[in-house]
Amino acid sequence: MLKLALIVGSTRPNRFADIPAKWIVEGAKQRDDFALDVLDLRDHTLPLFNEPAPVGYTGGKYSEPAAEAWRHLIGQYDGFISTVAEYNHAPTAVLKNAFDSASFEWNRKPIGFVGYGGVGGARAIEHLRGIAVELQMAPIKQEVNIAMAEYLGVVQQGKRLDDYGHLVASRTAVFDNLVWWGRALKAARGIEVKAA
Repeated sequence: MLKLALIVGSTRPNRFADIPAKWIVEGAKQRDDFALDVLDLRDHTLPLFNEPAPVGYTGGKYSEPAAEAWRHLIGQYDGFISTVAEYNHAPTAVLKNAFDSASFEWNRKPIGFVGYGGVGGARAIEHLRGIAVELQMAPIKQEVNIAMAEYLGVVQQGKRLDDYGHLVASRTAVFDNLVWWGRALKAARGIEVKAA
């Protein structure tokens, strides 16, 4: 069984992230092909990246104890889902910093995104796709985009994310493709790569 982590990518008070995070966890309980842990960035106080040397020069080790603990935690997982709040057409600083606070531990693992904002967090997710590729991750094509209509339906009209069939279908597609990529990449990580 795959071991996946849901990264809650916002730490601000009164964040919306708790709603999609809970919804992802509820959907994951219906699956028997992966286990899902929640990594809430509120619980992982990471310093802003300030390493004295690029971590590629240090074998991936961090001088900051919190970042060192974070990278070891990240190394335990076969893949990831992240909630993505969009601020000024980009992801939150705390989420970007979480990606910077590990290095090799992200390599060759899939990631999916659950975005929210004016266009469902799509612009912020697009930034994160480039970051994920640089970290040698496999960002899957499928994503959940909670656009303004659905967001307002939840926060102003008492609706639930499950009331939107297209969001439920997108969540299922994210799960299905994370499992496919997670299995393929887990098997491939077991094969030693020979230098060219």
